[in-house]
Amino acid sequence: MNIVQAVGWYYPDSLGGTEVYVAALARAFRARGHQVAIAAPEPGARAARTYVHEGCEVFRFPTPPAPTRDEAQGRVAVRGVEQFHAWLAARRPDVVHAHTFVTGLGLHELAAARNAAGRVIVTTHASSLGFLCQRGTLMWRGRSLCDGLVDRTRCAACELEHRGAGAWTAAAMARIPRALTAVARGIPGPLGTALAMGDLIDHNMARQAEMFRTIDRFVVLSQRAADIVLANGAPAEKVAVNRLGVSQDVTRTAIDPPHLRNGVVRLGYVGRFDPVKGVEDLARALQRVPAGLPIRCEFRGPDGAETDRATRAALQETLRDDPRVSFGDGVPTADVPALIASYDVLCCPSRCLEGGPTVGLEALAAGTPVIAADAGGLAEVIEDGVSGRLVPPGDVSALAATMEEIARNPAGTIDRWRAHLPRPRTMGDVAGDYLTLYAAGG
Repeated sequence: MNIVQAVGWYYPDSLGGTEVYVAALARAFRARGHQVAIAAPEPGARAARTYVHEGCEVFRFPTPPAPTRDEAQGRVAVRGVEQFHAWLAARRPDVVHAHTFVTGLGLHELAAARNAAGRVIVTTHASSLGFLCQRGTLMWRGRSLCDGLVDRTRCAACELEHRGAGAWTAAAMARIPRALTAVARGIPGPLGTALAMGDLIDHNMARQAEMFRTIDRFVVLSQRAADIVLANGAPAEKVAVNRLGVSQDVTRTAIDPPHLRNGVVRLGYVGRFDPVKGVEDLARALQRVPAGLPIRCEFRGPDGAETDRATRAALQETLRDDPRVSFGDGVPTADVPALIASYDVLCCPSRCLEGGPTVGLEALAAGTPVIAADAGGLAEVIEDGVSGRLVPPGDVSALAATMEEIARNPAGTIDRWRAHLPRPRTMGDVAGDYLTLYAAGG
């Protein structure tokens, strides 16, 4: 089978969870005798290029570093994507599998894939679940998990607040009539974007419907995500759940509990320094834990993006006088399981509906219990109080109480959880399910 995996970003310039996932799929497919190529936009590049990563062909096509409003909103094809369209037409793959939508990988690319390939599959790794959440987190006003039901006025107000508008201003602008928002779209700059926010929400729903008409299957990573997509009118026969998996190389560490070092609980955070990952919530929660309790917390993650560097610097400044805290750089993907296994507990306090995160599943595979947000993939794997702890996303008080609990009673929490850890799926399981979808008729 000739398979193209299309992704919004890729190695070596990006090292996140989606890239790890796609690379693992490519390895699994190639190991089973299938031909695989990976395609991704490259903002700011002058020309298309092809290179090899881990033995797999990677095609990168140029997109503008500063797209127009219509390009960013998917109303017109992005400059440069015609090279990707031509590459697909020449390649004629059996399957094109797109992973999450970004500028340069959207409906125009799905249409090109439909013309070139036998099957078109989309997997959403983002909380936008296609085009449903303009904010991209499924967090209502950034404070609590949203029910995901798209409402023009409510969603416009939520996104306007996200962009800095006050609550009253956002509510008023969200109620601008449809006819006026369509006109406002022609006003340049942030003012036009704000006044036309309701029109953008309508446009997103139209894009969601067009996506389903174009593709064969829409894959989500949790049942909750599937329920939200279906509640917004998606055709049930085109929605599938394929939960995240971990590398088969991740194995459970043979450690007899308790394994605290000098009686101190070692709590770890491994991931991007992005507020949506809940890293700031973890820092604030730690500040509420009494100083005398035996707990240490290590933050580890890459700082490649400017926003990540800014968040990390702010956290370091906030916690600079706390001897319980340390910061470290990110580690190569192959070294993550060993790092996680060195912790007593891993914390994944995401503020969005994630499919994982993968690092939490890797912790379970390595034998390390997890404190996670009660949303997304981990919440459907961990049994609260039995195999880990689930806390409401964004609830700093609940997170602080959990940290205090594990410090005061590790035997009744960490050791109990470790004895009941579920074994997550592997990427081999994930790849097998995809191959079934690829081969399915209709």
